[in-house]
Amino acid sequence: MSARLTLRVALGILAVSGLVIGFWAAAAPHSFYSSFPGAGHAWVAGDGPYNEHLVRDVGDLNLALAVVMIAAAVSLTRPVVIAAALATLVYSVPHFAYHAANLQTVAAGDRAAELASLAVPILLGVVVLAVLPAASATTNPGGPSS
Repeated sequence: MSARLTLRVALGILAVSGLVIGFWAAAAPHSFYSSFPGAGHAWVAGDGPYNEHLVRDVGDLNLALAVVMIAAAVSLTRPVVIAAALATLVYSVPHFAYHAANLQTVAAGDRAAELASLAVPILLGVVVLAVLPAASATTNPGGPSS
């Protein structure tokens, strides 16, 4: 198997895994919590109401997104920048929507600050997508210049 094919297969498997777990957890969080990985098993719920596992997963996924953002900022190649911006939006829009619909969980004095802080990544993701065509038009084929 060629190196390119190996990369495509490995990345494809990782993408499918992320899509299955991501869609399940995002679309049916209670089902995911009580029945992941399925087939009569429950690996997440066993950690209890305070769930160190889920909190660490959120931290780890944010670190993973940061790696993608750093790769995009360093390379400034169009596909990586687009992927980074879209990854930000895929994560941040539902996150914002959840918190906007559940403001009662936050002290009244913190609600505006919470929503504003959650809106920033959305706005920046949109800015990146809006600015990219202009940046790409004025640079070399490798990507936007600084």
